[in-house]
Formats: sequence, C-alpha cells, structure tokens
Amino acid sequence: MNLSMEEVFAITNRSHRIVALTGAGISVESGIPPFRGKGGLWETMNPMEFAHIRSFRKDPARVWDILLRTMKDTLDKARPNPAHEALFQLEQTGRLQGIITQNIDGLHQAAGNRCVVEFHGSFAKIRCTKCDRTLGIQQLSLTQLPPLCACGGVLRPDCVFFGENIPEETMIKARELTLSCDLMLVVGTSAEVWPAAELPHMAKAAGARIIEINPEPTSLTLHSDGLLQGQAGRLLPKLLAMMT
Repeated sequence: MNLSMEEVFAITNRSHRIVALTGAGISVESGIPPFRGKGGLWETMNPMEFAHIRSFRKDPARVWDILLRTMKDTLDKARPNPAHEALFQLEQTGRLQGIITQNIDGLHQAAGNRCVVEFHGSFAKIRCTKCDRTLGIQQLSLTQLPPLCACGGVLRPDCVFFGENIPEETMIKARELTLSCDLMLVVGTSAEVWPAAELPHMAKAAGARIIEINPEPTSLTLHSDGLLQGQAGRLLPKLLAMMT
C-alpha cells in the first residue's frame, strides 16, 4: 500500500535502530545508470560475457576496455545526491545504525556515512590479484590494459563479479544490522537479487517495520509495511526535515 509522507514520518519518528538497504535507484540521480532494467548497462552488453569472473580471468584487458573503463569514467564524474546526503544526516542524528548497499559506487562514503556494508564490494577500490595491494580508483591509470600493479599482478575492482561469492564477513555484518533494526528503509531497489533480497524478509521476521522508497511498486511491496512512492532524492530530504 502507498503511504503518505506523514505516515512514514510517524513510523520513522518512533524508530531508533534504522537500517537502510539501498540499490541502483538511489544513485541514478547522480548520473549512474542501473545495471538492470530499462536504460541499464546490461541492455548494451552481455553480463556473462563482460562481468563474469571467468571472462575477467580469461581476458582482463578486454573486460577493462569494454566494461570497466566505462564504469570508471562514469564513477569519476559521479557525486552524492540529496538522497545520499539525507542518509548521512540521518546517521548524524544517531538513529541510522548503518547502510547495506548493493551499489559499488562508494557514494554513501563520499557523502560521509561511516557504517556502510558494501554487499557487492566496491569499484572505488582497486585490488591486485597477485599481492592483494589496494589503491583508490582515482589513483588508477588506464594507459595500459589491463592495468598492472608494481608487482606485475593484474589489477581488478574490489567488487563481486558474477561467479564469485559474497564474502562471509560481509554477509555476517549485513545480517547483524538486519536483525538488530526496528525499521528497514528499502531505497532505490526492487530487492529481487539474492542473497540481498532476503534481508527485508529477515528484518520483518525479527519484528522490524519495512518501508520502501521507490518510484514504482516492486515485488517487495506486498510484503512491506508500505511504499512511499517517488524519487529518493526528493523524498528523503523532506522526511529528514520533518524529523529535525
């Protein structure tokens, strides 16, 4: 069911252990296209061909050239939008305990949030496949493909490719936040991709309220406590203003 801003405020204002589960929709307003759906990156290329770990291991130069160079160019220009900034301000109030994000853009941290569980890793950090050294994406030069570490190892984004598992430590942190919250805000995601999709259901089973903030109803809407329909960049700042 659709909720009004006043109804969402009433629920949020009674909550003291809020967790946000965010997805691609929250970053669209920062100029980052989603991977799935209309206008998504997978409309222009086959993810199994360019985003699977087998493809990267077989021909890292090609994957960097076709997919990862495009992502770097996009993320180099992206900045946090009002939705990211509102979640940072909500954390500052002490009510937002953490963010579980399916995004790999690093924009929650860029906005200032400190407790961020990056469910699918991060493209903001690059890792050597040989010595495990890490560096920031801004330090990376693509004059040579694939880019190489000083040790000679191939550099890769520190995100989860298709065919790789979510790190166990990440799963543990995400579940700890999920089971401890009294309200989960599901922002900019249809929550259909597993295992992240299980988190709202896990939170609800533990007694938390679930509120979606999405432009359209999703498969989660029937199982949530309601949908605040619209763009997160417009709605989250309004909600925060009512709370402060």
